[in-house]
Amino acid sequence: MLKKTFSFSASKTTCYFDASFAQFGNIVEKDRSIFITDQHVFDHHKKYFKGTKVIQIRAGESYKIQSTVEQIIDQLIGFAADRTTTLVGVGGGVVTDITGYVASVYMRGIPFGFVPTSILGMVDASIGGKNGIDVGHYKNMIGVIRQPGFLFYDVNLLQTLPNEEWVNGFAEVIKHAAIKDAALFRNLEKNTVNSYRRNKKMLNELIRKNVMIKLAVVQKDEFEGSERRLLNFGHTLGHAVENVYQLPHGHAISVGIKAACLISEEMLNFKETARVTNLLQQYGLPIDIPVDFGKVIEIMRMDKKKTRDIMNYVLLEKLGRAVIKPIPMHQLEKLLYSIARAR
Repeated sequence: MLKKTFSFSASKTTCYFDASFAQFGNIVEKDRSIFITDQHVFDHHKKYFKGTKVIQIRAGESYKIQSTVEQIIDQLIGFAADRTTTLVGVGGGVVTDITGYVASVYMRGIPFGFVPTSILGMVDASIGGKNGIDVGHYKNMIGVIRQPGFLFYDVNLLQTLPNEEWVNGFAEVIKHAAIKDAALFRNLEKNTVNSYRRNKKMLNELIRKNVMIKLAVVQKDEFEGSERRLLNFGHTLGHAVENVYQLPHGHAISVGIKAACLISEEMLNFKETARVTNLLQQYGLPIDIPVDFGKVIEIMRMDKKKTRDIMNYVLLEKLGRAVIKPIPMHQLEKLLYSIARAR
């Protein structure tokens, strides 16, 4: 097990790489911890929860809402959880998002950490301290930024995932490569999802690389005042598409990445859209779906990255180098409609 600690403004996060869940008792006191997971993860990994206090929630983004928070808090009160209790989120992005949020508001804040069980959770959702819930069509509209005390990575937990969940997570891997690491992008071009599924060493290296990319950005800009916004590449349109059409997160982000590349062509003379879209397709991700841009733009108008009538859009100058470009909404709408007509 490889241990690395990252410091933030008011806390530290320790990452445990190449780990095994059998070692988890060395990280936290299980009798002082409460595990939060969803029904699917619990059913697949029951042996890891024996003798522990467990709160199960329903699986899926549609349950990342306030009523689920209230149900969890009721159970925490029933368990007599106090400020010495550690909450442990074991699951994908929905579980880690909601666990971090509950831990941040219960008794005004108790310790928490994550054991992500999906590719998406390992490379993105669990990292960086963004914890929150959805309100209607608006993703993560309510939340806090508070760093987990630990992130525990056991890639063996991924083996029960269906192939579509592996594919879903690779959208964020490709995003990190596109905005920050051209060498990683080239390496991804040489492989496939199955390459990483079959090779545990390669997979562990890929997880570590992505965690390091994201945490390096977050350390520089924990509260998203500047550089951290780069991590939203593909997400401005992607989040809106995800919520209007109830797509898997990675599929929606893939569509958003293609759109961001096309806007980058128009505004920054970006020349490698074909490489990006080819890689997305190589990993089984969609790059086009029929979209009602009227509905999507309506959702985008409430995007947290928008300041008054300016959207802070993440674009590519070249592979491995992203920039934040303020785009007036009326101009962005014209660009998106132009993309739609060109299909």
